[in-house]
Amino acid sequence: MTNQTFLTAHGVIYMFFALALFFAPAILWPNYGLQLNDHYAVFLSQHNSIFLGGIGIISLMFRDVSDGSDATRKILIGLICTNALGVIITLYACLTGIFTGFGWSDPIFFALLAVLSFVQLGKNR
Repeated sequence: MTNQTFLTAHGVIYMFFALALFFAPAILWPNYGLQLNDHYAVFLSQHNSIFLGGIGIISLMFRDVSDGSDATRKILIGLICTNALGVIITLYACLTGIFTGFGWSDPIFFALLAVLSFVQLGKNR
């Protein structure tokens, strides 16, 4: 897969979840076993969309970097680290019972994106 295709797909996935967490948190979070009991919890979901949207925007803005460049390697390493952090935090939520039901998909999702980022990095060596 080209860097442009990979970073576009990565950016679109993150933007989708950012928009879902901002506009439909009451629909999304119960699938993970979480209840939004007040407007503060809704705001925290919307606040989280800042970071997901930011990662999406960065991925989309860097999609035209040249293959094998230092910038390409740095953005891919950054995505690997970000997604690995996502694995750790969401796996913790699953293991401690915070996430239930569909929540187990989150560590798998982040692990898949980390592995795909790592594979893409390997193509840029």
